[in-house]
Amino acid sequence: DLPTLPPTNGAPSLSGGTPLAAYVDLPTGEDPVTVVPIGAQAPVVALGTAAGMVKRVTPDAPKGAAWEVVALRDGDRVIGAAVADREDLELVFVSDDAQLLRFPARTVRPQGRGAGGMAGIRLAPGRRAVFFGIVDPEREAVVVTSAGSSGALPGTQGGSLKVTPYAEYPAKGRATGGVRCHRFLRGEDVLILAFAGNTPIRAAAGNGVPVDLPPADGRRDGSGVPMNVVVDRVVGPPVEHQVAR
Repeated sequence: DLPTLPPTNGAPSLSGGTPLAAYVDLPTGEDPVTVVPIGAQAPVVALGTAAGMVKRVTPDAPKGAAWEVVALRDGDRVIGAAVADREDLELVFVSDDAQLLRFPARTVRPQGRGAGGMAGIRLAPGRRAVFFGIVDPEREAVVVTSAGSSGALPGTQGGSLKVTPYAEYPAKGRATGGVRCHRFLRGEDVLILAFAGNTPIRAAAGNGVPVDLPPADGRRDGSGVPMNVVVDRVVGPPVEHQVAR
């Protein structure tokens, strides 16, 4: 049984929650990505990997405390997952060289748990995807990107941050390259954070303190605004899914 936090008009306080370790024994080096329903009536879940692979799968909850939902290649890892059982939703990748690709969920056929997925975004040599998520294109959505230097220690720089309307980025086909979503300033060569999702959104530093984001800029490939604080996480509301009956 999971604790239920009381309703609030602002950001909820997680002090009333329970550590995930109380429910799941994660192996060393493993991190939680998301929480989704499982079982016979569970909705389809989409997930993306750092190597640009995408998969839609129904987590049918076989016997056992843990099981595989995607076959990963050596060195690859899951970077995002969410319920995506509506064919009108869009799947979004953002790479570390500031390329964004959005394509319809219906172009990714659901597969069994043991499958390795299919090509999601075509990456340049040596590049990795840093974000994968789900967007409802019929609702207001934004893209948040933060750039920095690949030579800097993690968490030591604020970098430049940009918020752009999602509608500024054209949809393309699955397994293609994206479009540029952030122009690097001098000293920047990599995205240290990316997010695409429906509004309203909230941002926080690594210690959980809320961070005010700059207003949305209509230039989809513009540069960002210098930040004095490192934005660690951006979150939005969950996408509504079809209720199994």
